[in-house]
Amino acid sequence: MTETEALAGIAAVAREHLAIADGIAPEARLVEDLGLDSLRLLTLAAEVENRFRIRLEPEDEAAIETVGDLVRTVVRKVEAAGRGGAEPG
Repeated sequence: MTETEALAGIAAVAREHLAIADGIAPEARLVEDLGLDSLRLLTLAAEVENRFRIRLEPEDEAAIETVGDLVRTVVRKVEAAGRGGAEPG
């Protein structure tokens, strides 16, 4: 999976589940720029997990501040799942 594909999928989740049509750029900050509160962050995380069939661990979520951080995490998790092995903690 490429970062472009991951970004497109995340943008689709944002449109469908969070009513965010604009501002889904890698440099956009989830809280400050997109205005996501804790409930909307949880919704985003759950829907991203469903869409990409991955599991975001608490340490993953803690390190995600921007859309780009989320994109890179998704790509890493999808690639790890594709190799059939668990990703190192």
